[in-house]
Amino acid sequence: MDRKMANRKLIRLSQLKSKLATENLEETDWVTFGVIVKKVTPQSANNGRTFSIWRLNDLRDLNECVSLFLFGEVHKEHWKTDQGTV
Repeated sequence: MDRKMANRKLIRLSQLKSKLATENLEETDWVTFGVIVKKVTPQSANNGRTFSIWRLNDLRDLNECVSLFLFGEVHKEHWKTDQGTV
């Protein structure tokens, strides 16, 4: 993990909103980790394509979640991922 994180900045998922508001993260090599705390049943968009919505949390602040929308190949590959997965 140390090798993978070398020269990268860890931003906790619960801090992401405030960091996006105060820092230019486009110029930073950063990572975050989250746990799937809720999955919505896959839905169809107006164009007929199926997508998934996951709610992610870092288990530090359970009131701060991030919604992740999965489309296309990402949806096809990961929609069966279990709730509780990191």
